[in-house]
Amino acid sequence: MTKEIRIQPIKNGTVIDHLNVGSVYKILQVLDLSEFALTAAMNVESRKLGKKDILFIEGKELDDKELSKIALIGKGASVNMIKGSEIKKKFQLGYPKKAEAIIKCINPKCVTNSEPLDTKFDVKQDPLEATCYYCETRMNENEIVESIKK
Repeated sequence: MTKEIRIQPIKNGTVIDHLNVGSVYKILQVLDLSEFALTAAMNVESRKLGKKDILFIEGKELDDKELSKIALIGKGASVNMIKGSEIKKKFQLGYPKKAEAIIKCINPKCVTNSEPLDTKFDVKQDPLEATCYYCETRMNENEIVESIKK
């Protein structure tokens, strides 16, 4: 006997699909979604990835900064904007070319860690790397994901 899991579709909001397994945890840490109804499905079977995570956010359309954070955590994820229970917009996330006020520089001597300045990074992909505009510190994928600001 197979058990089937059913998730209630959302009427208005955002669905983030095709996330790498475990990435939904980090997304929930870096986005302020406390006032929205959320459904997270983790380690779900996927034809494309084998296993995946999915996040349903009722009543919230994500802005560019939030989408950039998600892209750095789960590049290749697909985003569905839902209105009136229908997909109104669908797109795949790629790494942003620049990240402003999203990542905290790991260099303790960087001016952004002692002055009220927004961080600025140039983002390079394959492999993912971010370079601080101010101190030129380079960060790898793990350092970037761990340094994303809430």
